[in-house]
Amino acid sequence: MAKESLLVVLGDDDYLVRQKAKEIFDDLCQEFSDDLSREIIDGRADRVEDVERILQEAKSAGETLSLFGGGKLVWINEASFLNQSKTGAAQGTKDALEAFKPFLENLGESKLILSACPVHRNHSFVKWLQKNSTYEDVAKNEKEDVAFRRLVEETAKECGVRFGSGALEYLAGKIGAHPRMGVEETRKLASYLGAEGGEITEQMIIDMVPDFGEGDFFEASEAFFSGKLDWAVDAIDRHFFQGKDARPLLATLQNRNRLLIQLRVLVDGGELDPNQRLGKDQLERIGSKYLKHFSNPSEKTTLNVFSQNPWFLGRLFPLVRKFSTRRLIDLQAGLIKAFEDVLAQPKEQHSTIFKNLVIQTHSSS
Repeated sequence: MAKESLLVVLGDDDYLVRQKAKEIFDDLCQEFSDDLSREIIDGRADRVEDVERILQEAKSAGETLSLFGGGKLVWINEASFLNQSKTGAAQGTKDALEAFKPFLENLGESKLILSACPVHRNHSFVKWLQKNSTYEDVAKNEKEDVAFRRLVEETAKECGVRFGSGALEYLAGKIGAHPRMGVEETRKLASYLGAEGGEITEQMIIDMVPDFGEGDFFEASEAFFSGKLDWAVDAIDRHFFQGKDARPLLATLQNRNRLLIQLRVLVDGGELDPNQRLGKDQLERIGSKYLKHFSNPSEKTTLNVFSQNPWFLGRLFPLVRKFSTRRLIDLQAGLIKAFEDVLAQPKEQHSTIFKNLVIQTHSSS
């Protein structure tokens, strides 16, 4: 078999894996220029039956001639069955992958990209891929801290901003040098600076970037409200794949949604403009009208939006613009229902409960 026909990208950070696989896919699009000669297949699988379906779709796509003759470019994106999960370790998955090898050994004019994260490097199929493909292990090729600096600096340059002395290092420490979060937070900081650009300072990061260490559910909660369905589903998968609990994540989502509801009501009532920066004086002025309705106005709680840091509330404004009051109330009801389902159903079902809620949230209009 020709190793250059089978291209594999594996690693421990989904953002780096996806970015590298997309680079390869984009480069090969020059060779497979017709849209009908390219196909991307979602590789996420919860059951052995999903694995079998994914591999069959890839096989059918690769064996079908393109409209103008010749082979096709197939990308199995985000394969989730090359790890130690229940599905990845199942004998049915191993049998399906074994039956898939003859197709991979005879791709002909077609090319197949396989990207996967997380991955178990001692998986028998992964070992086979190492010997029989153009194989790239992102984690081994670039250390996470190096990848973090490279991606964040590239993002800052694209946004027309720069990091001040020590600011990049401080950001890395605050969010754990997580590449995807580094990119997202850099874009938010650049958005705050505005079109004129400028310098991201250490003080801005202190004020505006939450600590990653505040909870193992930080990424999942950020992704849930991001409007990016793929990221949200991936973050939920990682949260539960690592054996984390559902209830702290639910509490975090409910707390944030409570604040969004209050902010949205203030916007609807003409008290706030979500397109303007929110200052401490303005928040205190508005709060003076409504604090009488709170039993303990000085207590810092998500039940009282006026007890929150205005910098943090300002970071929620993009979400306030995105969601109507009706949608936020519906979401709160969905979170309550999810909590009831978590208590009633076995732990193995918790990931599905969250993913269904994510899909419902992102598909609502």
